[in-house]
This record gives sequence, structure tokens and C-alpha cells, in this order.
Amino acid sequence: MEIVPISTQQQAVTALFRQLWGSTEMVVSSGVFDIQDLDGLVARQADRIVGIISYTWTTKWLEIVSLDSLVENQGIGSQLLQAAEKIAQENDRHQTSLITTNDNLRALGFYQKRGYHLTELYPNAVAKARQIKPEIPLQADNGIPIRDELRLTKVLH
Repeated sequence: MEIVPISTQQQAVTALFRQLWGSTEMVVSSGVFDIQDLDGLVARQADRIVGIISYTWTTKWLEIVSLDSLVENQGIGSQLLQAAEKIAQENDRHQTSLITTNDNLRALGFYQKRGYHLTELYPNAVAKARQIKPEIPLQADNGIPIRDELRLTKVLH
């Protein structure tokens, strides 16, 4: 597997993002982000994309906007996350942060296993996001209503 900058795969990433998320936009409490405007990394295996991590910069941290692993349980998400954390450190950011929704139990477990801590709760934030991106479902595939956003943060050493 090779990890390359998202800019080298922009057209494929844009198409894949539309397929996965219904558009190129991600809407969270910290803003509206378009995958076409974000920094990030792409994991490639046998000339196909198997993972994407996108992020933006704040004065305090590198904020992960999306992390998608297209092949489960192969360490792709972990490798992309570690690579982004390394980039954060190289750019004098000592924290990484991200927002996910209350229903995303897999993501909550994944990030906590990798040293992330729950640091903020945004009650009913998804209702506000739906005003911008109405295609956000009311309920997840696991049956949990999608309502709240949670911020997870990791201090990098």
C-alpha cells in the first residue's frame, strides 16, 4: 500500500466522495468543507483507492474532516490516521481533532482505541447541518437517530 497526497488523486477522490457521501461537502459544527478544497492523503493498493483522510488546519490543531477506509480490518484507516498525525507534528500542531456523530459507534471506538478523547458535545448539531445538507439521514443503518456531534481530540507527543 502506498500513501500519497490527495492532490495527486483529486479527480478520483472527488468522484469517490460523491459516491460515498452524496456530494463533495461535509457539514459539521466547525464548518462546511468541500473535499476539493481540503488537504489530505489517499491510500492506494494495486492502482485503486482503498482509503482517504481529509483535513484542514486551525491555529490549534489539524482537524480531520473525513476518514474513509474502503477495505475493513486491513489497517488502512490506522495508517492514514498516523500519517496525518505525523504531518500535524511536522507543522507544529500538537493536537489532532475531529467531529463525528452520536450514531457512529465504530468511529467512536476506532478513535478512542488510538488515543483520542471525547472533549465536546454538540447537542442537536445535525439538525443544523441538515439545513445546509438535507440529504443527511435522520437515522443510521444501526437504527440510532443521528442527532448530536461529538468532538474527539488527541494530544500528540
